[in-house]
Formats: sequence, structure tokens, C-alpha cells
Amino acid sequence: MQEFVGMGVALVTPFNEDLSVDFDALRKLVTYNIDNGTNYLVINGTTAESATITKEEKIEIIKVIAEVNNGQLPLVLGVGGNNTQVVIDELNSLDLSNIDAILSVAPYYSKPTQEGFYQHFKAVAEASTKPVILYNVPGRTAKNMLPETTLRLARDFDNVIGVKEAGNNQQQYYELLKNKPEDFLIISGDDDLALGTVLAGGAGVISVIGQGFSKDFSDMIRLGLEGKNKEAYALHYKLMDVIGLIFEENNPAGIKSVLKKLNITGDSVRLPLVPASTDLQNRISDFIDNL
Repeated sequence: MQEFVGMGVALVTPFNEDLSVDFDALRKLVTYNIDNGTNYLVINGTTAESATITKEEKIEIIKVIAEVNNGQLPLVLGVGGNNTQVVIDELNSLDLSNIDAILSVAPYYSKPTQEGFYQHFKAVAEASTKPVILYNVPGRTAKNMLPETTLRLARDFDNVIGVKEAGNNQQQYYELLKNKPEDFLIISGDDDLALGTVLAGGAGVISVIGQGFSKDFSDMIRLGLEGKNKEAYALHYKLMDVIGLIFEENNPAGIKSVLKKLNITGDSVRLPLVPASTDLQNRISDFIDNL
């Protein structure tokens, strides 16, 4: 699964001021990432405000991204939730002909046991006609999927090809890397820990900041995969401050502020999220001006 090694980006969903989907800005964002070194695109993840995207909008977003991409980069689609049967039904109903893999988040809110996580993803893996990347993000789901559960799924299902690990827990990364099957991908979901994870044996990152600074962040990951620590860390330090800034209030308000400053998309978000505060926007703007 070499197509998912490197830097994937969790694309935002740009909105017009009336909060309809801004498809022109979405096309611009996808083109920018294709042109600047991104290795694959993730559609309808958390950063895309998937909780507030309708089924009809999701279908149109997939269509537009696939048209702009035109087979240039692999496409990963977010399909997950805390109602297992609904996830299965969605997998069965969506046109996945342009999709290369599924990113499926650990069930949120319900707080299942580790056996519950296993049985949920067992059902997803058996229903999916595409490779599955698990997504563990306990800060959003309220429950951590432990490494032994992730690796049990990796060993039991050939189409479970990796995990986007976003627990902001370096020790958990190390446990996954130490004990994983050889071809199983450990993908960082934490921009600040991405380089360290790659240097320890990880496959790369699904990044938020990467869609704004595609060249630098993808170069950092590539250099890390090549073992060029010094050059990679120079880029890490270059972007370290802005990574902190974009997650200071909420995601994706921070990255949308970056993209607005770069004249790629606007910064509108749907409630219950609100745009970045004026203070945060000013600090992001100052960072980019000084870059």
C-alpha cells in the first residue's frame, strides 16, 4: 500500500458566506495540493466538518474532487460513525469507483469497550470493498482504542491496511510501531508528532497543516522517510509555531484562516464551530508574512 506512504491531507470543505459549499474554492484547494507535493487526499474527514455535511453535499464533493484530481493522487474517503449498521449501509450505497481506501473513525460518544471497537471494525471491514484505514482520535471520540485492539484488527483482516493514530501520545505510537505486522501502516494524525513518528518507522501523516503548506510539509515527511533527520527537522521547526496556532481554538477554523490568508479558500465554518478569533487570525497572518 505504498500509495498511502507520505503526506495525505485531510481536506477542509470550503464554504461561501451563505455557508453553501464553495466548489470553486474546493477545486482550487485540490489543484494547489496536487501541484505542491501532497501524496494523497482525504475527503470528508473531521477537518471537512463531516458532522455538518449532508449526504447530497458529500456525493457532490466526492464527484468534484474526483474530477479535478483525474486519477493523479489516491483518494481516501471518510466513512464512519457510532451506528455500525448506518456505516455499513453507507458503504453499500456510495459510489466508490473513484475511491482508493476508506478512513473510518472509531465510534464516538458511545464509548464502547475494546471488544466493541473490534466488533464494530470487524463489521466495517467485512462490508467494505475498499481497503480500510482505522482512525483513532480519543480527544474527539471520548474513548481510546488501545494498540492491542488496533493490531488485532490488523492481523485478522487483510483489508485493514493501517491506522491514522491521533491520540497525541508518543508512547502509543511506539507500541504500534514495535508490534505491528510488517505491511501495516502507522499514519500520524498529529501534525506536531508526525516527523518523530516517521523517523521511528511510521508511514507518514494525514495532515491538517499540510494542505496550506503542502510543499514544506510533504518535503519534511519525505526527508524523514529517507532518514535525513537534520533537513527534515529544519522544516519541522519552520512550521512548528503555525501548527500550534491552527489548533488553538478549533479545527478547521485555524487552517481555514491560513487558507484565507493564502487566498485559496474563505474561512467560513458551520455552527457549532465559529471562525478563528481576530487575535488568532492576526497571529496566523503575521506568521505567514514573516515566513
